Amino acid sequence: MSGMVYCRGCGKEIHESARACPHCGVTQRGGAQGKSKVVAGVLALFLGGFGIHRFYLEQWWGLFYLLFFWTFIPTIIALVEAIVFFCTNDDAWNQKYG
Repeated sequence: MSGMVYCRGCGKEIHESARACPHCGVTQRGGAQGKSKVVAGVLALFLGGFGIHRFYLEQWWGLFYLLFFWTFIPTIIALVEAIVFFCTNDDAWNQKYG
């Protein structure tokens, strides 16, 4: 049946629009709860040297950006990541961060 996904908590099939699993009650990632690629891209453009976009995406390794921001290497990486964020299609983005 189309539109079915697996629950993040118990692994049973539920409809993709369900906000919570009817079997175990675990909230599911959905459009409203997912991370916006536009926000992530803008953060990467303007504050990417500090890794703010990685913290927004809940990735702990944004700490490396903070540790090495003085080298400007994280800034260059963040600019490339911003381009990648903006060019990623919505389905791929939602599957990875959504």
